[in-house]
Amino acid sequence: MDELLAARLQMAISLGWHIIFACIGMAMPFFMAFAEWKWMKSKDPVFLDLAKAWSKGVAIFFAVGAVSGTLLSFELGLLWPTFMEHAGPIFGMPFSLEGTAFFVEAIALGIFLYGWDRISPIAHWISGIVVGISGVMSGIFVVAANGWMNSPAGFDFVNGEYINIDPIAALFNDAWFTQALHMTFAAFASTGFAVAGVHAIMLLKGNKIRFHKEALKIALIFGSIAAFAMPITGDLAAKDVAKRQPAKLAAMEAHYHTSKNAPLIIGGIPDDKNEKVDYALEIPGGLSFLAHGAFDAEVIGLDQIPKEERPPVAVVHFAFQIMVGLGSLMMLIGMLYFFMRWRKWDYINNKWWLRILAFATPIGFIALEAGWTVTEVGRQPWIIYGVMKTKDALTPMPGIQYSLVIIVTVYLLLTLTVIWLMSRHIRAIHQKYNA
Repeated sequence: MDELLAARLQMAISLGWHIIFACIGMAMPFFMAFAEWKWMKSKDPVFLDLAKAWSKGVAIFFAVGAVSGTLLSFELGLLWPTFMEHAGPIFGMPFSLEGTAFFVEAIALGIFLYGWDRISPIAHWISGIVVGISGVMSGIFVVAANGWMNSPAGFDFVNGEYINIDPIAALFNDAWFTQALHMTFAAFASTGFAVAGVHAIMLLKGNKIRFHKEALKIALIFGSIAAFAMPITGDLAAKDVAKRQPAKLAAMEAHYHTSKNAPLIIGGIPDDKNEKVDYALEIPGGLSFLAHGAFDAEVIGLDQIPKEERPPVAVVHFAFQIMVGLGSLMMLIGMLYFFMRWRKWDYINNKWWLRILAFATPIGFIALEAGWTVTEVGRQPWIIYGVMKTKDALTPMPGIQYSLVIIVTVYLLLTLTVIWLMSRHIRAIHQKYNA
């Protein structure tokens, strides 16, 4: 394994692991605050227990996510020093703001965890809302930094020098809004379906307590609404990519040849050698319409991109298909949920419905990982799109393969720690209700 591949794998593993905890940190605080609000209205102790139980889960994920986030910040400097040397002064603002949001989140979470019966119920509930808002803002600032890598702004690049730096323009780059919007709804959809799935599994195991039933209802509300929004936000993001990063869009759709009335490709296996896609379902004009709003619009293909500047087509295409497929599946499950509520069916005690939710537990996070693969791999070979290539940002220090092994070991240990802590937490809930 060469140094560049080892460095990219290390960042991929770190980002792929951390993004799950970041998304949970964006969505779960709103779940616990909603449960507390239900308790404040009804005085039903089940909602109080639910708010407290979810807050302990949030604390676990927050602590472990903080560790992985810290590792990521070190990796940026250690693996990509040339990138940080030039990019740091330009897009450092969103990282600084993310740090501020992180500290606000930590303080508010501490108040929520230890403020029961010590402050007024309204003040306590507000602290939970602050945890959620600061978590969302933290995610938005990180995505803004990533958006800058996809759409560099706030500087002039003249004779190899970065001059006329404007951090505000860098923060509000052309990609930040669509990426952040899509990411935020993806966080709520993936977390909502994961939480609903976990409680569905508990119900299937015979734990027919109201705690799990009410938890499942709350998680499904958030997850289903977010799933409905994802196609809209995804369409906005795709249209933005078509305008700014035609190579990424071409790789997403395995669109090899520039053409009008370009077909939308569903499935298929890209053949780079012959520049075609085998076994695909094609919808004539679909890609032209989705990318540019007109069926006869021209869509740039990979034939207009130098081969050395093309992303890995198969990786990006398969990841995009997985993301869209699983996102569509979540939307269909959400539609079924609202249909059953409308018809007033007893979906909570329906074993087939609970099995569907149990099956859907990981699909949101799989779609999330696939989406980030599209975002990151689709930008290659650039670390700063159109300005700096990834290979030129790599550290000259040898031995990255060894740090890769260390990172994999660390994340494996963190994964086992999370599983152990959450298992204890779930057992404690059952002991309380089954005592």
